[in-house]
Parts: sequence; C-alpha cells; structure tokens
Amino acid sequence: MLEKPDISEELITSHLQEEYGLHIAQLTFLPLGADQDSAVYRVVTDNRTAYFLKLRKNFDEIIVRVPLFLRSEGIQEIIAPFETKSKQGWADFGEYKIILYPFIEGKDGFDKELTDQHRRILGAAFKEIHTAQIPSELKKLIKKETFSSGWREDMNSYQAQVETKTFNDPTAVKLAEFIKSKQNEISRLIKRTKQLASELPSKPLELVLCHSDIHGGNILISDTGELYIVDWDDPILAPKERDLMFIGGGIDGIWKSEREEAMFYEGYGKVEINIAALAYYRYERIIEDLVVICEQLLLTEEGGADRERSYGWFASNFETGSSIEIADKTDKLL
Repeated sequence: MLEKPDISEELITSHLQEEYGLHIAQLTFLPLGADQDSAVYRVVTDNRTAYFLKLRKNFDEIIVRVPLFLRSEGIQEIIAPFETKSKQGWADFGEYKIILYPFIEGKDGFDKELTDQHRRILGAAFKEIHTAQIPSELKKLIKKETFSSGWREDMNSYQAQVETKTFNDPTAVKLAEFIKSKQNEISRLIKRTKQLASELPSKPLELVLCHSDIHGGNILISDTGELYIVDWDDPILAPKERDLMFIGGGIDGIWKSEREEAMFYEGYGKVEINIAALAYYRYERIIEDLVVICEQLLLTEEGGADRERSYGWFASNFETGSSIEIADKTDKLL
C-alpha cells in the first residue's frame, strides 16, 4: 500500500522486541506495492542492523514456507524470513501477521534496469524453481491450478454494475465511463479466455511450483548487483507458462525486446512452451488486474493517492503495444 496504515509504531516496535528480541531504534513506513493487504517498513535496531518488515492481512503460512524451502534447496535468489523466538516464520499481530526479512539495499525491476546477466540469472533461478522436487507435505499445502472462472465472472459483474450504479467518487466515475467505452473489448477478452480455459485441462501440462507474480516489482536488484525474487504471496502448482507468461507479456514493461527475452531463456535453458497456455495466462492476468482495480475503485472510496495510480494502470492495458495487444499476438500463434 502507498499510504501508511493507522497502526501505532510503538505497538509494532514492542511486538518486534517480544517476538524477535530486537531493540528498535527506527521504524520507517515504505510506500511500496499495490497490495492493499500488505504494509512494509524499514526497521533499524540499536546496533544499526536493518530489517525489512511486512505486515500482512489474509495470511497463509505457505507464503513463508515456500521461500524457506527454496532457500534450503540452495537457490540463492530467494530471501527467506527470520524465525521468531518460537521458531516460527511469522508472528501474530492483531488482524495482521508480522514477517521479518533481511533488509537488502537496492531497487526493484521497475526502478533498476536489468542487465543481460540479471536476465540470465533470473532465467536460471526459475528453471531451478520449476524443477524443484517439492516434499509431499509441503505440496499438499500449495494450491493447484483449476483454470477457475472466478476472475471472469467478477469482471462480467463489474461491467453490469457500471451500467446501472451511480458513483460519487471522481476516480470511480472516470473508471466506470472507461469500462463502458471498452465493453466490447473486455467482453471479447473474457470469451476468449473462457475458451482457452476449457481446452487446457485436457492438455499434457506438467504442474510445477510457480511464483505466479514475477513482475518487475517482485524482482530486487541489490546495490551490489545481486538479483532476488521476492513476495511469495501466491505460489501455485501450475504449468510453467504461469510464470513464463510474464517474460515479454507486457504486464510490467521491463521486457522491451526479443533480445531481452532471449537473455532470460539463455539462463532458463531449452524449453518447449505451450502457446495455448501462454495465451491463456496472459489473458487471465489482464482480467485479474482489471478486477482488482475495480474492487479498489468501485467498491470503496478509500485509498487516497493509490486511486488515481490504479486508474492509470487499468487504462494502460488498452494502449497500443501494451498487455492486451501482446496477448492477442500470442493467441494468433495458435
């Protein structure tokens, strides 16, 4: 979230001392990310050690257990959380869970241009992730791909809502008008995604561990040049295309050329990509992003500075050369 939550800093620092034995000298809110269920802080202790603190609502332990497992497998591009005094990877904190990580000075993939070597390293890391042998106990806790119609149904609902409901908030009004102006295009996206979703379950697609959200904001480049894959908030057992659709998919703008994509696949290695799955995931992600923004802007008037930025993200999907056009080009390869 971009705006600081209404939580006492004294309460946060006392909880960190209780759970981690840390004596906090400084706590700084960081306005990062689009996730309204997460707030992040930079924590500095009295011995000048820095930590990255995440307060997370709607917590599932899998978001901690997966990176802990991957790090134990020797994948250096994973940042694992610290354990509490009770040897747990998180701590209870009212409606939130506290998760504490090392603080790595650096910039994300939106603010720092990835070098060719970074792209190769990212590719190699995802090959390791996709081929990791997940213990059966952990695998049972990770959700599996079902090609659910949920996001499509939600988008249909919002299309209907903007036709009948009156909005007071200026950003909501603007979004409602934009949705109405793009009704045919949005309906086409939903229809085509539904068609692909009905076909894919019969395909011989291996389910592997996927991050599911590898946009530029979840790639961290340290000040000393190391690359890390962060925010394991929604891991899933799915076809590898669930992750690979981001590479050149226009979701975040960090893959600007075929050459940059080629650097990723140099690291990833030889791979056979199912184009139908790739097209499906690109369409489905677009619809998911649209729905999430509708939830933010049409259901509430909260969010402050986040609201206008979210509207811009919604509209940008429909621009020339952006995500919808790229997904359509992928689909035409079938």
